[in-house]
Amino acid sequence: MYLKITKIFFNKIAAENLVDLMQKENTETNMMADHSANNRRIAKNTLMLYVRMLFGMLVSLYTSRVLLNALGVEDYGIYGAVGGFVSMFSLISASLSSSVSRFLTFELGTGNKEKLSRVFSTSILIQIALAIIVVLLSETLGIWFLHHKMTIPAERMDAAEVVFQASIVSFVFGLLSVPFSASIVSHEKMGVFAFFGIFEIIARLFIVLIIAYCSWVSDRLIVYSVLVMLLGLIMQGIYLFYCRRSFEECRISFIFDKKVFSEMGAFATWNFIGCTAGLLKDQGVNLLYNVFVGPVLNAARGIAGSVNVAVTSFASNFMTALNPQITKLYAAGDLKYAHSLVERGSRFSFYIILFFAVPILLETEFILGIWLGHFPEHSVDFVRLTLMLSLIGTLSNTLINLQNATGKIRNYQIVVGGILMLNFPLSYVCLKLGMKPESTYIVAVLVDIACLFARLLFLRKIAGLSIPHFIRYVLVNVTIVTAVAVILPFFLHLSMPFGWQRFLVVGFASVVTVLLSVLYIGCSNDERNFIIGKARSVFIRIRG
Repeated sequence: MYLKITKIFFNKIAAENLVDLMQKENTETNMMADHSANNRRIAKNTLMLYVRMLFGMLVSLYTSRVLLNALGVEDYGIYGAVGGFVSMFSLISASLSSSVSRFLTFELGTGNKEKLSRVFSTSILIQIALAIIVVLLSETLGIWFLHHKMTIPAERMDAAEVVFQASIVSFVFGLLSVPFSASIVSHEKMGVFAFFGIFEIIARLFIVLIIAYCSWVSDRLIVYSVLVMLLGLIMQGIYLFYCRRSFEECRISFIFDKKVFSEMGAFATWNFIGCTAGLLKDQGVNLLYNVFVGPVLNAARGIAGSVNVAVTSFASNFMTALNPQITKLYAAGDLKYAHSLVERGSRFSFYIILFFAVPILLETEFILGIWLGHFPEHSVDFVRLTLMLSLIGTLSNTLINLQNATGKIRNYQIVVGGILMLNFPLSYVCLKLGMKPESTYIVAVLVDIACLFARLLFLRKIAGLSIPHFIRYVLVNVTIVTAVAVILPFFLHLSMPFGWQRFLVVGFASVVTVLLSVLYIGCSNDERNFIIGKARSVFIRIRG
């Protein structure tokens, strides 16, 4: 009898253990399937965005040269400086825009549709209030600064005023459309996002051609700014129409939820510090150039910015596809996979920029000569320093997204935002002391490195991210990959005479060495096999 009871008892335990094991295996299988689906979604969305970006880059390289020749260096610099000043007002809205994107994506990750609708409706009302504030500040403080502080030739002040007003209108309508564009990204509808982007790129191309080749255009700067403004209004209307038809939460109901407002407001208030610091780093320093030197230096910085946007668009599109997944995984509690995406995202976004940056860094002068013909002084140095800054900055992109996903950003923004704000005063000191304009980029590089390690310290405590693991598998990894990749191209650059032959040889060597270095030093075995397998399948499809 005792043996029978014991046998039944142990059989029951074994059965229970078997059920637990099967449930565990099913859970792990489901998680692996979900992760595989997420990887496929990221790859598909990235491909969609790359189509848009490649088309945009080719058009941008052409239109930048045509626009510079059509407007002239002075007007080109005025447009960049005045438009940049207006964009500084986005420090009021950028913090809330980031909050809207984060909360929409987070609620999609939790599956709370009711709160998702409340977040969207509340964000619309807040954006309307912010738009009113922006207009009031622009038409008072902005007008005063334009007339009394900016370095603009007297005969071009009327044109600068038109640029200013057009930029305000574009900015306000862009502000009101933020919840709609954020919804498209949060729902990961990257095909639609890419299609709308291509349409806008084609429209901008036509605007530049009108400015350059239509004889009826009297003042090209004025006409260009007005046409760009009208295009912006059309694009915001397109986004609004699509979102209202496609996403249930985007049907405006004007519901104001105090709790949602409090959560978003707290997030936006602290995020305001980081947004302010970022704007001072970019547009603030651009204004310092205008005050200390003049529009010609703004033109050189604008050229560097155009090259940088073309190169970093590859990585930014990858991040646009990746970031919603990081936020949703954190919301779902899958921290291990979220950490994996953070580290892989940092490495691969760095590799993407490195692939294009190496040949441009080595052959900057030749590329600018072919692209623009004549270019302002400091353009070569600005392009090189801007790309180096982007390589360092891209390592922090996924860290920033993970930090925002946690919602715990008060102390983070006080510390990291405070460090980032040092860009503006230190750059002012450098220019005031008569140092070269390039010194402001050296300041930015040092500040970005300090911010990277500060972010790691916060994420270790808040999200459990391992700093030694990140340093080993990201920072050390990309450093070794870069060092190995540049040896041969740099040697060829030094040993060959300036011209087409050196450009082609250095460019080819750069592509080969970066690819080999990334594949055999930067990637794990699984990553390398995945990339080679995908490349082989694409090649077979093209051949077949």
